[in-house]
Amino acid sequence: MANGLDFERPILELERKIDGLRNFTSKEDIDLSGEIKKLEDRLKKVKLEIFKNLTPWQRVQIARHPKRLYTLDYIDLIMTDFIELHGDRLYGDDKAMIAGFAKIDQKKVAVIGHQKGKDTKENLLRNFGSAHPEGYRKAMRVMELAEKFKLPIIIFIDTPGAYPGIGAEERGQAEAIATNMFKMCTLKTPIIVFVIGEGGSGGALGIGVGDRVYVLEYAYYSVISPEGCAAILWKERAKAPQAAECLKLTAKNLSDLGIIDDVIKEPLGGAHRDPQEMIENIKIVMKRDLAELSEKDTSKLVSERYKKFRKMGVFSSSSNGGSGAR
Repeated sequence: MANGLDFERPILELERKIDGLRNFTSKEDIDLSGEIKKLEDRLKKVKLEIFKNLTPWQRVQIARHPKRLYTLDYIDLIMTDFIELHGDRLYGDDKAMIAGFAKIDQKKVAVIGHQKGKDTKENLLRNFGSAHPEGYRKAMRVMELAEKFKLPIIIFIDTPGAYPGIGAEERGQAEAIATNMFKMCTLKTPIIVFVIGEGGSGGALGIGVGDRVYVLEYAYYSVISPEGCAAILWKERAKAPQAAECLKLTAKNLSDLGIIDDVIKEPLGGAHRDPQEMIENIKIVMKRDLAELSEKDTSKLVSERYKKFRKMGVFSSSSNGGSGAR
């Protein structure tokens, strides 16, 4: 119950009742299978009803669920022989950004991703998944190594945004993100991007340029967090649900707008409810794209990646010769 979201209360209450009956049955040797079956059928219907009618704000809450799978979980469950590299060779290491090399069914890859913590202590260590400039420079160091050794790059995005502190700004946060975006457009190796939780602003874009970009069903990808948007537009963070609706940040919105390549289905209720199913869903897409993209000529790969991002957005010209974009 402690990790349940407000709108999940009917589900959690039914699960608690089912667990109670099962415990009672095992202790008292009484057959309550009929009652348990009725509750399980009801639970299934309640789950379907709740999760097929989620609001954008409720999807944001699932994307932030404390039991959701993080980058290191996907690395552990999908890959083998992971070797993590540390440091940007300029300032230091950033534990909010994971970067290194691994294998997927014996195929060597570079893997990069934001990392949040499982508890308060680890979250402080990982800075809640908000990377510093050295994190983005470390990521690019590994990407350039991947290009040199002709290894495809797998990226996992899960951040509320790049760290906005004074130290990060002094060390060139905006420059680090912009440089990464620029260089990722021309890297001569396949890049596959998965938004697995939060895809917040430039913090996500700093490792978000790829040949294929996917968003998990209950994840989100946005220019700003709903709370940040609400604070700017209405001077009231409590209007975050309204902001989430306006931002068009859900996986379906993004797919409809042509911002991403596809939505990856999650288990009913979120990746944390059935990690194995989630792993299988991602691994199928990952292996398919690795096979397809590895066959492409690198010049064609880079050209298509560039055009993919250039065509996003709507541009218009004014009558006085000026131009605008939105």
